[in-house]
Amino acid sequence: MAQFNINVNGVDHSVDVDDDTPILWVLRDTLNLVGTKYGCGIAQCGACTIHIDGAAARSCSLPIGAASGKKITTIEGLSEDGTHPLQQAWIEHDVPQCGYCQAGQIMTAAALLAENANPSESEIEDTMHGNLCRCGTYNRIKAAVKTAASRT
Repeated sequence: MAQFNINVNGVDHSVDVDDDTPILWVLRDTLNLVGTKYGCGIAQCGACTIHIDGAAARSCSLPIGAASGKKITTIEGLSEDGTHPLQQAWIEHDVPQCGYCQAGQIMTAAALLAENANPSESEIEDTMHGNLCRCGTYNRIKAAVKTAASRT
């Protein structure tokens, strides 16, 4: 076990975990931030997407040591009251069905919009391509990202 100092959603935390513990499990099991979901465990589905220093990252396969000294943002930290333009657009376009992948979808889209406030349809598709939705709400996801982009 080792001690790591991490900043999650603007709050500093000191955690004692093995240095190869994936960030996902530190967030969920140690910090009780359960909005970030476990999907595949091999960084292929996107359900576990968070931001590390503003960039989208798959937390299921990234060891805690990779986050030391960096700012982590989870879905809980995107907006305290659900007023982020993406969260509002998600509701407006009735995107979620089962909802399991939605935190990862929103975090991926938020990183895109932070980098490119007015992405083209193909840029949205390229960015969101690696996030899987078993319910197949891809068209609504794309529409919500477009709507959020028009409001940022």
